[in-house]
This record gives sequence, C-alpha cells and structure tokens, in this order.
Amino acid sequence: MHLPDPWAFFDKIYCISVDVRLDRRAEAQRQFAAVGLLERVEFVIVATHPEDREKGIFESHMLCLKKGLAAGAKHILIFEDDIVFRHFDRRILAEACAALGRFPTWNALFLGCLTSGSQKLAGSLATIKYRCLAHAYALKAPFAERLVQQPWQGVPYDGVLRRCAADFFAIYPMSAFQGGAETDNQTMTIDRIRRFFGGLVLIQQMNEFYQNHKPLVVAMHLAIFLALILLVSVWR
Repeated sequence: MHLPDPWAFFDKIYCISVDVRLDRRAEAQRQFAAVGLLERVEFVIVATHPEDREKGIFESHMLCLKKGLAAGAKHILIFEDDIVFRHFDRRILAEACAALGRFPTWNALFLGCLTSGSQKLAGSLATIKYRCLAHAYALKAPFAERLVQQPWQGVPYDGVLRRCAADFFAIYPMSAFQGGAETDNQTMTIDRIRRFFGGLVLIQQMNEFYQNHKPLVVAMHLAIFLALILLVSVWR
C-alpha cells in the first residue's frame, strides 16, 4: 500500500544552523537526504550570540517561528543542525500525523525530546509531559503565535516550551536525536555528563522506554528486590 508523504503535513520546515558550523550543516544535509526531506528544508543560518549563547538559541527558534507564521504556515517544523535520525519509519510519522489531525486541540509534536511522562495513544502517537530538548519539533500556528510574544527573560528556549507546555505530543517511537557534535550552548557541564552516560541518543531512548513502561520497570525492580531478599533468607 502506498503511504502518503508524511512530511506534507508540515507547511514550512526549517533547520537552524550556526554560520561557522559547516561540519554540522553538511551532516544535517546527509541526515535529511536519508529520510527524503532535503528538498523541503530551509536552512536558517545564524551567528553565535556575542554575549549569551542561550539567548542566541532562543532568538533563532523564534526567528524560525516568525518566518513560518509570516509565510502562512499552519504547521511549522523546526530542526537543529545536530539532528540524527535513527530507525526512521515513514509509516510511523504518517500514522502519528493522521492521529494528531483528529485531535481537536494540539500545540506541539516532537520527533524527539526528553519527557517527564508519556502515554502511547493509537496510531504511533503519544501524549507527553515535555521536559527538554528542541532539536526536532513542530508547532501549530496558534500556539506559535502565542509563543513568539514571549520576550527573552534569561530562560533557555526549551525551558520556555516547558513552561508553556499543554497538549504536547510525540511520535512513538521517537526517531530524531541530537548527535554527538559538541554543544553550542552554555551548559558544558551537562553536556559532559550526557556524554559520560552514553550521549543523548542513548539517554533519549532510555527515557522514552522508561516513561512509556513505568509499571513494567517498577515491577521488574520489585521482583529483583524480592528475589534478593529470598536469597539472603535462604543463605542464612
């Protein structure tokens, strides 16, 4: 059966890329080509903010949203140039977009992020409690219009998203991850910790599994704990 192009769901697609990071831009182009998206993506080239990189990231995302709104887009998809796709499946994205279209209200769809809670719904779609990361996400125009009214207040962009989070969804399973390139934001310590624990690809995968299988994970830990108690009691 021929599947519709899932990328057609998005009216404008942007990728934020720092002007001097030619390496990341070239890799992003390879990633987009692999998922049939290269011809649709508009690279938004930005300069590193001279004083505050987090402010620069915030302004870059806002710039993409304003460009999409000015173009009349109903659904605006934004990537960062350290994007990496793993096990991308057109069917999963198509099913998620079709399911999302049946919801009367939705604000954001993430192709990859970290969550504090997730519940799988029908059609490769999950409702999420957003936590952080903004490397692959789409916003519906009314929500984007409200978001671009937010002035810079020293809060990182994903922190602003988290503060405004309501009716946020994600594809299930997620297929977009942040790659291993050195971060351009100011959270260098956090970045080193993430790399120590296997990088954001592994961390995101583990986070998604845990948030969608909490009862199973808790039951497994409880079973192991009870088994250890039993073994100790037998050895005595």
